[in-house]
Amino acid sequence: MTKHMLHALDRLKERVEELGRTVQRAVADSLQSVMTRDETLAVRVIEGDRAIDLAEVEVEEECLKVLALHQPVATDLRLLVGVLKLNNDLERIGDLAVNIAGNAGKINLDGDPRLTEILLRLAGRSQDMLHQGLDSLMRQDSQLALRVCAADDDVDHLYSLFRSTIQDTLAADQGARSLERIECLMRAISVSRSLERIADHATNIAEDVIYMATGEIPRHGALRDLRVWKDRDDRAGDQSC
Repeated sequence: MTKHMLHALDRLKERVEELGRTVQRAVADSLQSVMTRDETLAVRVIEGDRAIDLAEVEVEEECLKVLALHQPVATDLRLLVGVLKLNNDLERIGDLAVNIAGNAGKINLDGDPRLTEILLRLAGRSQDMLHQGLDSLMRQDSQLALRVCAADDDVDHLYSLFRSTIQDTLAADQGARSLERIECLMRAISVSRSLERIADHATNIAEDVIYMATGEIPRHGALRDLRVWKDRDDRAGDQSC
């Protein structure tokens, strides 16, 4: 690898890391704006999406420039292909943060401790997946990436639980329902759906890390084989101790 190419790849990793931090901050701020009904913070999240969009374009242009000038192969080529793919996932997560922030000041779950508890658990799990997915990217850690993929089942369960709890709440309200109450709960479902989608994008990022680190493409059922491979590696490691 030439010094120029090494420098270009290092710069690209820094750009992706910075974009990842920006996206994580947008998600955290959007959730805070909803839970605290802080519309000023929500506006900052919405206005900040432009910077995320521009950063995505810059990362893509940087990838294409490295491909054209240095014609990388093997691991370096997988790195660039992976970054091109996950770059789009990061931009979409930024859009989902905007969707969440758009509900600030319009959701009040103070009288619904069960709904608040589930939503906070869902938010925490989705944010953990995003953080760990980006951490696995920086470390090129396929084992951590596999754990991120496995965690998506927990998020799906929490999302389904939140929706069913909303349905139970609406059924219990009966004649006491108001249009304002229904809109509040529907907006809460929208936030939960955005959180579930953030977890899906975090899974996509983790799958790209697995591809970059191992050359395996963990889609369309291949992830099950990778989990078997991971378990086999773990058992072999235990036996060698």
